Amino acid sequence: MSKDVTLGKDVFMGLAALGWADGNLDADEADAIAKLALDSGLTVEEVAAIEEATKNPFDLADLDTEGMSDVDKLFVYAVGEWMATLDGELAKGEKETLQKLADLLGLDEAQRADAGILVREVAYASGGDRPFDYDLTQLRDRVAAMVDA
Repeated sequence: MSKDVTLGKDVFMGLAALGWADGNLDADEADAIAKLALDSGLTVEEVAAIEEATKNPFDLADLDTEGMSDVDKLFVYAVGEWMATLDGELAKGEKETLQKLADLLGLDEAQRADAGILVREVAYASGGDRPFDYDLTQLRDRVAAMVDA
């Protein structure tokens, strides 16, 4: 992550909740969340809570968005959209949860569409969309640039 970027625990909790939307958090999805959390410099306790949320279902209703910046909100949604398609399909539950997440984060349709475009552009630039290929730092930086524009 960029040195000036700080992602809070709630960003990752939201990603875990989205991952559980289809009733199963795939190993690739859990790995993506853990990798991003570790790269973000969270405390051991925060990472432990996130790891717990990747092992046991976490509900979006329990997500605290109060302390999230506009960049955090759009980034959570963008990573959520990326994660939701890691298993090769967008399940009905995942689509519904993405909509709930967008509503919870206060994102409009244009913001969601822009996030989707960024997700695909970064996948193309990264050479793939698998967790250890995908450039989450680039996605975060591009989301921040879009919000700041």
